[in-house]
Amino acid sequence: MKNASAKGFTLIELMIVIAIVGILAAVALPRYQEYTVRAKVAEMILAAQPGKLALAESVQTNSAMPATTALVLESVQTTYVSSLAYAYGSLNGTSATGVITVTGNTDANLNGRTLALTASYDTSNGQLTWACTAGSTNGIAAKFLPASCKSSS
Repeated sequence: MKNASAKGFTLIELMIVIAIVGILAAVALPRYQEYTVRAKVAEMILAAQPGKLALAESVQTNSAMPATTALVLESVQTTYVSSLAYAYGSLNGTSATGVITVTGNTDANLNGRTLALTASYDTSNGQLTWACTAGSTNGIAAKFLPASCKSSS
């Protein structure tokens, strides 16, 4: 007579499965943490949208970049955004610039770090263009920036 076949897993099979799950977790966890920080940076960019709209309306109405912080920025304070500020950049020939700075909050990778949204207004053709970069003094690490904010250099 044949012996009844054993049912279940052997100890070695279970150890192999646990080792595979451990390796997958070790690879996936850092990627997931980066992903969550990137999502928080996206929230920072979204928080600046009302400021971008106010600046665009001001430029359209006055045909000039606002020179003061009189540009009305909503008091934005979310879980990941502590402040939003506007500063007039410069007038260089026919081009004027202004910068909306978003400061991060809460997350260790974002706390006190800044993201700069720079508007360039060309007075010769009335075109307003935007550039997104990490803040100049205490910016967000490049690996957390969306593709539209990474420098092409």
